[in-house]
Amino acid sequence: MSLTLIPRSKPKPTRKHRLATRMELKRQLRDLQEQTSQAFGQLIGAADTIATLQQQLADIRAKRAEAEQVVVCLAADLDDRTGERDQARAEVTALRAQLAPYLAAEANANAITVPAAERDTSRFEDQATAPIDVRELQARFTAGPVVSLHHSPQAADPTHIPAPAA
Repeated sequence: MSLTLIPRSKPKPTRKHRLATRMELKRQLRDLQEQTSQAFGQLIGAADTIATLQQQLADIRAKRAEAEQVVVCLAADLDDRTGERDQARAEVTALRAQLAPYLAAEANANAITVPAAERDTSRFEDQATAPIDVRELQARFTAGPVVSLHHSPQAADPTHIPAPAA
C-alpha cells in the first residue's frame, strides 16, 4: 500500500473545538473593538491638540507681524530723531563759536585776582596757626651731645631732663 493513495483531509472540528474558536474570535473581536475605541479617542485628542496648536501658531504669527511693524516704525522714528540730534549738535557748535568771545570777556572781567601765597584769615575758623616755638628745647640740648641715660646715674629716674645750657 502506498502513501499516496491515502486521502489527506482535515478532520472535521468537533463542536467543542468550534466553541473554543468562536469564543476566541469573540474575545479577539472585543479586543479589536476596544483598541479601535482607544485609537479613536487618541485620534480625537490629537485633533484637539492640533487645533489648539494651530490657533496658538496663528496668534504667534499675528503678534510677530505686529512686532515687526512696531520695529519698522521705531526704526523710522530713530532715524528722524538722529537727524534732529545731528542738526541740534551743529547748531550748538555754531552758537558756541558765536558765544565764545562773550564768555571770554566775562571770564576776564570776573577773574579772581587774589595772590596765591595770601590767605584770608579774617574769620575765626580760618585763623592761621602760629609756628611752634622750639627754642627752649634747642637751648636745653645745645650744651653738648646727648648722653645715653643707660650709663648715667640718672637712669633710675625716668623724669630727669638735663638742665638748660647757660
